[in-house]
Amino acid sequence: MTDYSQRIDTLIAKIEKARIAYSRHHIVKIVAVSKNASLEAIQHYYNCSQRAFGENKVQDLKIKMHSLEHLPLEWHMIGSLQENKINALLSLKPALLHSLDSLKLALKIEKRCEMLGVNLNALLQVNSAYEESKSGVMPEETLEIYSQISETCKRLKLKGLMCIGAHADDEKEIEKSFITTKKLFDRLKNASVLSMGMSDDFELAIACGANLLRIGSFLFKE
Repeated sequence: MTDYSQRIDTLIAKIEKARIAYSRHHIVKIVAVSKNASLEAIQHYYNCSQRAFGENKVQDLKIKMHSLEHLPLEWHMIGSLQENKINALLSLKPALLHSLDSLKLALKIEKRCEMLGVNLNALLQVNSAYEESKSGVMPEETLEIYSQISETCKRLKLKGLMCIGAHADDEKEIEKSFITTKKLFDRLKNASVLSMGMSDDFELAIACGANLLRIGSFLFKE
């Protein structure tokens, strides 16, 4: 039987140690990535005071949001968003889209937001590891694209950046991808959210300045 309270207590202790080493004034938020989790597991973490949960697919997000609508949860969309799923996502009114990966997608979302009369908070995804398998804008294009979206889109509201750490055994390569994203983040005006770090690299992400973590297997792995 999974001891949910012990898992999240262990996670928080690790986060606190990394956070204080970075700065006592630094605030870090956890998004529990529940893509493979049961409704029961989410309920258990809610009982442990976890409120923010993230899903990779719009359909899964819809099912879990509706099934748990009696709980005051904060839902995040963290997976790649297909253009044909934009309307479905907007109807769910998630707290944050982590995976805005192009100007083209931003303009399509903005158009749908205008049609539906809704707003959407989002993070621009940066492919800071330069990996073909990853989505996102290239680091050298990030500031220009972020500026274009901010100036052009009134209903799609950028809040900061997201990246996935380099897929590498060498910790220095992972760190390099985080540092690249943090340097870009620091050059943005009014950006407040830096989503970096998952179950295997969140301590390194915090050391590089992350303030939003996407934690899945650490919490939900059987």
